[in-house]
Amino acid sequence: MDLSELVNDLLLWIWARHHNELSWYVRPLFLLPFCYFAYRRSLLGILVTLLVFPTNLFWFPAPENPSPRVEGYLAWERQFLTEGSVAARVALVLLIVGFFVALAAAFWKRSWLWGLAVLNAGTLLKVIWSVAFGGAAGWESLVPSLFTLVVTDAAIVLAARWLKRRRARQGDTAQDAERDADLGHRTQATDRSGSRK
Repeated sequence: MDLSELVNDLLLWIWARHHNELSWYVRPLFLLPFCYFAYRRSLLGILVTLLVFPTNLFWFPAPENPSPRVEGYLAWERQFLTEGSVAARVALVLLIVGFFVALAAAFWKRSWLWGLAVLNAGTLLKVIWSVAFGGAAGWESLVPSLFTLVVTDAAIVLAARWLKRRRARQGDTAQDAERDADLGHRTQATDRSGSRK
């Protein structure tokens, strides 16, 4: 078996496992760490997340009886990626790259609102693109996309609120410490003044 046959067999194996719908619902496991590492300004974390992202295609076993809806969507997706318009494929790559760059920039700048806006806009564009180019088969991406959106939005909103409360508690603690220190200085000054008398 030569290298080309080996690569072809590997791709067929991956594509068969991608028919398992569970692989469509694990995207939050990558998007949330991506946002976290961008927020922490870790280029290494961002890079590792992007490298691991495609592996979700083959995490789950190939289904014995794939859903006809899934088969229809993936057949369109495969045709688009292998035989579709070059301009459309280039545009898709640019949109994906732009999405991740915008998402990283938003959280790098610690802007929760812009991060959520990018996530929601990206999800909407994904569904529109699938329907525009895939027709009826493209609607198959709607439920997984909405699931990803709900999970990531909820996690990010909860994280933002938690950080806000944490900072408020830290601010209160710092203020209490300043008051205690100020009171201690005043007490010492009073003691020194009394001792002089």
